[in-house]
Amino acid sequence: MTSTPDARTAIEAGHTALGIELGSTRIKAVLVDHAHNVLSTGSSAWENQLVDGRWSYSMEAVRQGLQDAYASLVGEVEARHGVTPTTYGALGISAMMHGYLAFDAAGELLVPFRTWRNVSTGPAAHELSQLLDVNIPQRWSIAHLHQAILDAEPHVGEVASLTTLAGHVHRMLTGRHVLGVGDASGMFPVDSVAMDWDRRRVAAYDALIADRGFDWKLGDLLPEVLVAGQDAGRLTAEGAHLLDPTGTLQPGVPMCPPEGDAGTGMVATNAVAPRTGNVSAGTSIFAMVVLAKAIEGLHEEIDPVTTPDGSPVAMVHSNNGASELDAWVGMFAEFASLAGLEIPVGRVYDLLYQHAMTGEADGGGVLAYNLLSGEPVIGLEVGRPLITHAPDAHLSLASTTRAQLNAVFAPLRAGMDVLTREGVSLERLLAHGGIFKTEGVAQKVLADALRTSVAVGATAGEGGAWGIAVLARFASVVAHEGEAAPSLPEYLDRVVFADASTSVVDPDPDDAAAFEVFLDRYLAGLDAVRAASTAI
Repeated sequence: MTSTPDARTAIEAGHTALGIELGSTRIKAVLVDHAHNVLSTGSSAWENQLVDGRWSYSMEAVRQGLQDAYASLVGEVEARHGVTPTTYGALGISAMMHGYLAFDAAGELLVPFRTWRNVSTGPAAHELSQLLDVNIPQRWSIAHLHQAILDAEPHVGEVASLTTLAGHVHRMLTGRHVLGVGDASGMFPVDSVAMDWDRRRVAAYDALIADRGFDWKLGDLLPEVLVAGQDAGRLTAEGAHLLDPTGTLQPGVPMCPPEGDAGTGMVATNAVAPRTGNVSAGTSIFAMVVLAKAIEGLHEEIDPVTTPDGSPVAMVHSNNGASELDAWVGMFAEFASLAGLEIPVGRVYDLLYQHAMTGEADGGGVLAYNLLSGEPVIGLEVGRPLITHAPDAHLSLASTTRAQLNAVFAPLRAGMDVLTREGVSLERLLAHGGIFKTEGVAQKVLADALRTSVAVGATAGEGGAWGIAVLARFASVVAHEGEAAPSLPEYLDRVVFADASTSVVDPDPDDAAAFEVFLDRYLAGLDAVRAASTAI
């Protein structure tokens, strides 16, 4: 990215859009111009912590991480463009979906944030799935609330509002208790026609807990649902000071509806129209398939969610993504350092991933499990990372790394098989996330795993932060053009991605068959993971 007079003028005039996404390991900020070109980025690393046996992030970490990521962005803008931004044309917040953020009437957090990663709500998720006749995953906000009720947690009677991490940050910045429909659909089922909570199911839940004696009803707690392009408020003076304690950032910036990382991933890959889909890979991995019509009935492997403009989506979610593989790459980088070779970590990834493609596509008899936590999509309550192999396996660096790459996508494939049986078809599948930065490697493994052509675009590494910046810009267009504004799919096709280039990898029949061999072994060996979880 090199600066131009046009870029400097746009930044000074605030003719830009800023997107900030709070991911599992990194908070990233992306600044784009009117053509959605990236002008500057900033980031801040953070990690979840185990608090009372549950995965969590503190609210202080949220505040500090936002400030650090924003300061990092401003620093790059100043260094690259020679100006300091004081305002923006639009601003959007995105974050990891689901989880439990419960506040009292004074806005105080009642219990530490319980993230999507926790799989401690099994009884509640099962009861609600049966009651509502739709899959309610353990990570959904309603499952966390209901489990707290089942466990008689004393805070439940004091709950005055529920939201997600994106919704919480948005409320801190604007004062508005709202949520984009995509993020909302990971809290409680939504009605894709009414673009609101599914009121019939809300009433069913209220009836279920009517004898508990609470002063609230579910509809009183949930945020207002908004769709892409709607007005979601403006940055307040308090919000501006929260992001930028130096006082340089001015209030009044229009904000788009806060969204979840699944929705921004769909935007970042131009996968919001029916019969398109995307795969987002990071700490977790999920596939989003936009449906021509919603799937009927209860499918425990499928999450019924929506796009940011409310179209029905079948989501296949795997709790475990590339974190275990990242740890192995880190060990090889450490070994290189011990050997006196200072190799950049990015280069270590490239070397290992490219070498993996010289190994056997089925892992050569090596089995790898990247299961740092439970994996409901394959029926695993507790996870343990594991590598094992047959005595006569071809144990090599290439085969072991190939097995690790296969393992990243194995649970996802198990869930996608459900959609295949339901007759769901795809016209295109796009992928994004850091694992796809090494050209043609993870992309090929995924194509072989799903027997589907996979495209990766130039924005694959920018991911959801760029996606929410695009949504912020889209909201500005809608505000300006009114009824003449394009729909979100039209805007992405005709404006954002009109000249975008993508690389496409088609599945190889032989390697796809080899992945089937790996997958059969992987599923057959899950008892070994269960045994390991009782030992360590």
